[in-house]
Amino acid sequence: MPSYTVTVATGTQWFAGTDDYVYLSLEGTEGCSERHLLDKPFYNDFERGAVDSYDVTVEEDLGEIQLIKIEKRKYWYQDDWYLKYITVKTPMGDYLEFPCYRWITDEKEVVLRDGRAKLPRDDKTQILKQHRRKELETRQKMYRWKEWHPGFPLSIDAHSHSDLPRDIQFDNEKGIDFILNYSKAMENLYVNRFMHMFQSSWSDFADFEKIFVRISNTISEYVMQHWKEDFMFGYQFLNGCNPVLIRRCTEIPKKLPVTTDMVECSLERNLTLEEEVKQGNVFIVDYELLDGVDANKTDPCTIQYLAAPICLLYKNLESKIVPIAIQLGQQPGPDNPIFLPSDATYDWLLAKIWVRSSDFHIHQTVTHLLRTHLVSEVFSIAMFRQLPAVHPFFKLLVPHMRFTIAINTKAREQLICECGLFDKANATGGGGHVQMVQKAMKDLTYSSLCFPEEIKARGMDSKEDIPYYYYRDDGIKVWETIKSFAEDVIHIYYESDEVVCEDVELQAFVKDIYVYGMRGVKASGFPKMIRTREKLAEYLTVIIFTTSAQHAAVNFGQYDWCSWIPNAPPTMRCPPPTEKGTVTIEQIVESLPDRGRSCWHLGAVWALSQFQDTELFLGMYPDEHFVEKPVKEAMAKFRKNLDEIVSAITERNKNKKLPYYYLSPDRIPNSVAV
Repeated sequence: MPSYTVTVATGTQWFAGTDDYVYLSLEGTEGCSERHLLDKPFYNDFERGAVDSYDVTVEEDLGEIQLIKIEKRKYWYQDDWYLKYITVKTPMGDYLEFPCYRWITDEKEVVLRDGRAKLPRDDKTQILKQHRRKELETRQKMYRWKEWHPGFPLSIDAHSHSDLPRDIQFDNEKGIDFILNYSKAMENLYVNRFMHMFQSSWSDFADFEKIFVRISNTISEYVMQHWKEDFMFGYQFLNGCNPVLIRRCTEIPKKLPVTTDMVECSLERNLTLEEEVKQGNVFIVDYELLDGVDANKTDPCTIQYLAAPICLLYKNLESKIVPIAIQLGQQPGPDNPIFLPSDATYDWLLAKIWVRSSDFHIHQTVTHLLRTHLVSEVFSIAMFRQLPAVHPFFKLLVPHMRFTIAINTKAREQLICECGLFDKANATGGGGHVQMVQKAMKDLTYSSLCFPEEIKARGMDSKEDIPYYYYRDDGIKVWETIKSFAEDVIHIYYESDEVVCEDVELQAFVKDIYVYGMRGVKASGFPKMIRTREKLAEYLTVIIFTTSAQHAAVNFGQYDWCSWIPNAPPTMRCPPPTEKGTVTIEQIVESLPDRGRSCWHLGAVWALSQFQDTELFLGMYPDEHFVEKPVKEAMAKFRKNLDEIVSAITERNKNKKLPYYYLSPDRIPNSVAV
């Protein structure tokens, strides 16, 4: 009688093994096997990390094996099992691989197809078509869209992390408990002794060092030493943790009535301000989005303030970007002066602090939360709803969706919810962050997620004109490498544009993102349909780049740039100055966060800057969803190209006081998971 050798691999996560009854049956083109008992309680099979083999004898040849059914029946208590993969050696000596990489929970059954990626048109038999359809129907019931706030991209319909499907939960929920992690961070930073000191001001700038010196690194120490200097202020717009706002100024806006006379001492080329603008030497950052946003009112003992500044910057003869004018409100007038480098030291310093605080708010809520976390969740939900596990793009994208829905759900549960941790230290807490996302949605366009287009739209694409913009330089390299990889995979499965158009699952995926993620807003520029392989490559690159590189660029530098509180105040306790010549050091310290809020802030930026214990970086695909040799070759080429980028960045950073490494592929996690 024909005999099949079945090998079963169990995951290495904690509690991945099972003591339940496990049954297997094979289904082939010529028939089905009986249900075979592989494991029962106390047999010690299917333990964590185990690879177990079994001989399955059948009465007659089953033909080509199409499906494997795994059933788990509870013995005593709920015992979830993480099944990595199954391999089958046929009587003819052929090996078939059946990837799973899923949790089997309760008394569930899982039906697996072999690992070869297939488009809908490739399935000829009714059984395969039915399996494909049933998988999506089941997933669409599990992954439902829900509106968290009006105007937001839709998110997962789950109130808490424990409500999520088991496959997308964190392996260890304690590892991503924000309250626990922030508390642990403050304990590690030795700042918990200040935690009860809300409303208590620091004595002076040096006093902030009491919560800073216990943990430090090259960049954060350098920031502490140089934060007051104009070059450091300007540098952060290029290579800090929010390098996405600065744009070349093509015309001085009427709402910023700055003149040549005002800034003449900052201009180095003997040109008027207008001439400098024409030559491309003037840049602008406008925080208009903050105008009208309500400041945090959750603590009646502390009034908190926001501003919506406009900052004008200049490229000097050393090609460094430095500030030359700051207006702290959007409406010009006598009570909204334009602050200048030539003003009194503390006037100019406080104006820059207000800009840094505003930049922090935009960074946290728009650059980081909306444009990486929430957008990546949209990609994730659409993928689970519309792409079956056998689809090549499910296999391609699933590593880049790892834990994204889980981290966002946990954030809605503890961090950015009403009365959440975000309210404790941030001036945009208490609802201001919600208003900001709603306002920022109008600028969330498809082209703004295409990295090269976004850089060009801001007029920041010239390496000759702006030579020290490492975020741009490294980002372009990573973008092009991801795009090349996407093109390689596309050409394996889609021999023409017609095949792209005919892929109903792909088109449903694209439509889901447009309708639910972008709320069907035509002005967003998100496509409703993909018609060419070229456009498809760009689309996949947007998804992979956003979930990996873009998030890394704006997340993992938070401790570096924001741990020195005066350089990134999460709140301001005095209103912006309305006249010049009155600012004192005491007023600045009184404006900055109190001791308690400073500690919460420091714990937050430290915790958010840490990699996961089991982090997988760009190009690392230990779960072998693909089994075909051409795709594995494309992956090897992808990793080789990424390694070359790592080497180039490492070489550039040698002996730099301010190295830029956030877009080095060996520091880019595959997905948004923190």
